[in-house]
Amino acid sequence: MNIQYVGFNVAAASRTYTFRVVDAAVEARQFTVKIQSEAFRSTALKFQDGPEICFSRLKRELEGGNQESRAAKPHLHIGDQDIQEYLQRRRPRKRS
Repeated sequence: MNIQYVGFNVAAASRTYTFRVVDAAVEARQFTVKIQSEAFRSTALKFQDGPEICFSRLKRELEGGNQESRAAKPHLHIGDQDIQEYLQRRRPRKRS
């Protein structure tokens, strides 16, 4: 399976990242992952993190289900828990 980043669109209240998934066993599919703009203002998440957090979310979704569930979710959303987990992985707290 190959996940290709296609690009993103900016709306007033969100950013939507688009990915194309190519798998030899299945026809190529397109997925979108949306993040509310507020997430970039109210957390340590930066605009530069957008493609990576969305890629991680999509990859986790694709690896976690069977073929039927994969096809059923072409539009994903990044929630508060996704952001917290991403920030923990990328910027672990320093021990004192």
